[in-house]
Amino acid sequence: MKINVAQQLKESVGSVRHITIDEMDSAGLPTRGEVQLLRTNHSILVSGRLNTTVRDVCGRCLEEFDYPLTLDIEEEYLLAKDLANETPLTPPTESGAFTIQEDNTLDLSEAVRQYTLLAQPLKPICREDCAGLCPQCGCNLNHETCHCTPIRHDSPWAPLQGLLSGEKQRVDTERSKPNHGTAQKKIR
Repeated sequence: MKINVAQQLKESVGSVRHITIDEMDSAGLPTRGEVQLLRTNHSILVSGRLNTTVRDVCGRCLEEFDYPLTLDIEEEYLLAKDLANETPLTPPTESGAFTIQEDNTLDLSEAVRQYTLLAQPLKPICREDCAGLCPQCGCNLNHETCHCTPIRHDSPWAPLQGLLSGEKQRVDTERSKPNHGTAQKKIR
């Protein structure tokens, strides 16, 4: 995603260009959208919204699927050389800073890659109702039904469930009793 900015670098500070992006990556997945290039005194500020698709693996069923992402990009591309006398500028001290290349192009590929990594979910799911894999036989429950008997997981809180249900029964029993004794004590 290289953009030639030679003409814009000759323009005054504050000049704006709008560039439409419509490219495919090496896997054939599209990246589309529009970015705005704003000329500043030492850089070009790139901002815009891109829609892209990444291929990921579902966290439940382990199948590959295409996941759509919307990226809001805002990055500054610093000048690598002084435009007045064509002398190289000192490189930025900030690690990972983007620069305009010697041939007056800026490459959005690395910025798009970084924004894509940040936008991807930690545990992607192919669809909301994904049934996942059977924990015993490993079959994909989205495509077939397994005949495994369910595993009963004993919870460390299971003994407390008995106390809770017994407490509820005692409270319900006390509430259903007529409250004649306490009313008489209050009257006397």
